[in-house]
Amino acid sequence: MSDRNAVNLSLPFSRVRRNHALEHATLQVLAEKFPASRYAGYSTFNGFWVLGQVEIEELQRAVEEAQKRLRAGERRLAVHPNCGTNFAFAGLAAGLAAWLAMLGAGNSLRKKIDRLPLVTSLATLALILTYPLGATIQERFTTDANLGDLRVVQIDRFERGGMPIQRVVTRDGGRTA
Repeated sequence: MSDRNAVNLSLPFSRVRRNHALEHATLQVLAEKFPASRYAGYSTFNGFWVLGQVEIEELQRAVEEAQKRLRAGERRLAVHPNCGTNFAFAGLAAGLAAWLAMLGAGNSLRKKIDRLPLVTSLATLALILTYPLGATIQERFTTDANLGDLRVVQIDRFERGGMPIQRVVTRDGGRTA
């Protein structure tokens, strides 16, 4: 297959990374404005979702401020301390440490119980050591603070089981999200 006919698989991933950065920045702006409120988010190729009680107008202002601040160089807004990337990476590291600690224990329940302090220590050490890496992984792989020509084209509000959910739809270039 020639380069000209190759599918650019990085394009969708790039789009998700930029939406992820805008989602994080929006959540951080909302947290600054409403510190007692709790929000969660989820990014996709088409935009992102915000879970939590927020008026559409407030969300629109937060998204606009987040875009402005990211474009002004506040790259730190793209990295969120409670991102699932942090938890997934830490969980993977702790699980791997626990698995390594159990190597050689065989099927003996007694040997497994005897190794519990080692498992706990290694898993805890893995969590401590990987904590700062979550932000680095976000910064380098799962978010991109350079939004390019990404822009918000629509915000919709839904409610599922009493939980307010807002969908922020983005567009990139000339294509509709």
